[in-house]
Amino acid sequence: MNVLVVAAHPDDEVLGPGGTVLRHAKAGDDVSVLIACTGTNLRYGSEETAELLDAAREVGELLSVRLVLGELPDQALDTLALPTVVEVVEREIAAAGAEVVYVHHWGDINRDHRILCEATVVATRPYAAPGVRAVRCFETPSSTEWGPPGQAPFVPNLFVDVADVLDAKIDAFGRYRSEVRPAPHPRSLDALADRARYWGSVSGLTAAEPFAVMRDRW
Repeated sequence: MNVLVVAAHPDDEVLGPGGTVLRHAKAGDDVSVLIACTGTNLRYGSEETAELLDAAREVGELLSVRLVLGELPDQALDTLALPTVVEVVEREIAAAGAEVVYVHHWGDINRDHRILCEATVVATRPYAAPGVRAVRCFETPSSTEWGPPGQAPFVPNLFVDVADVLDAKIDAFGRYRSEVRPAPHPRSLDALADRARYWGSVSGLTAAEPFAVMRDRW
């Protein structure tokens, strides 16, 4: 199976679907990860940005994925025409021969996440990407759950068992040293593990990652 993860920022690919990526890799699937917003960075200076990208490469090796660093601007996707973002996603869908695509949830508080989700929806239309048979949206801790009242809630309907790879996911996220926060922040190592155990309790598993399925065709 050919899998593509479409993530906005370095660390998103671990926070949301990291355990699922590890499971795909262990199963022998070909996994590609697009981290789209690694161009102009409005949050960090050049030194911090370089450290983030180095961490992304290190994590890519830990996850056993083909890593693609995009050049779209961080925290500024709303300054671009949507077709510009769609083109980047379409290019990676084609390069990966993607059959399953994972992307941010459409209700996230982070605008880059929402725009990237919308662009992926456009790029994976059945006539535009007939090889894509599943599109699954992941949550991003401290972004998905912090949206304002009335914004589209994250209601997962697919749960992936990540008990056997949870420690490896936590270790991978820990490589993003500048992004790890102290507990009880959602991006602390303890909270990330607790979150997986919570979703496991919801779905009858020890630990799980949740997804909202946008389309699944078999």
